[in-house]
Amino acid sequence: MHRSDDQDVLDLIRSLMSFQVTLILTGVNIPGLGLLREAKWDPHTRQWKMLPLETTRVHGLEVTQTERRFEMVELGTFGYSTDQEMQDFLDHLQGIEDHLRLQKAFPGMLTEGSMPGYLYRRCKGVVGILARLIADGCQEAMDSGRELLDENLLDGIVIGRENRDEEEPPQPRGTAKASGRAQSGKGPAGKRRNTAFDDRGPEAAAG
Repeated sequence: MHRSDDQDVLDLIRSLMSFQVTLILTGVNIPGLGLLREAKWDPHTRQWKMLPLETTRVHGLEVTQTERRFEMVELGTFGYSTDQEMQDFLDHLQGIEDHLRLQKAFPGMLTEGSMPGYLYRRCKGVVGILARLIADGCQEAMDSGRELLDENLLDGIVIGRENRDEEEPPQPRGTAKASGRAQSGKGPAGKRRNTAFDDRGPEAAAG
């Protein structure tokens, strides 16, 4: 909290706190960044425990006023060893799948066959890696004209620091190992996809 930019962020957060609303803010390594103050993870309460400060003022600002107004919740990563953990991961994939607007996407594209286990092996349960993999995969699917995601396409997407050498995780109960992959369905050569695809989603379609 020694830079002017850090102080600007703190001022912005405090200004938001003046509204009569509840804020749910997300970020990576919030305690380690020092924005609210250094903290230690308490495995018993599964919460971040704020440590006492030697001083309560940083560049004239009362940091303790900020931290007292927040409750830190650790989200962690998805597991994949029990039926419930698998179902939680499938539910997350279903939410992603429902919002994809690839023109040849189909129900179960991310949630059926070997795809859930494949995606978990690629991301190890880390939401950020999964989001990047899906986003880069969608860009490639549009650029190539395939307009869908499958393992063949995603094999060509490399995300930094991922370890691809581990054994395939178990499949969720009720799914079967896919015997093949969907056809790519490339469009006419040279024809690029309209990335401003006018689609207001399933709610509009249902109406």
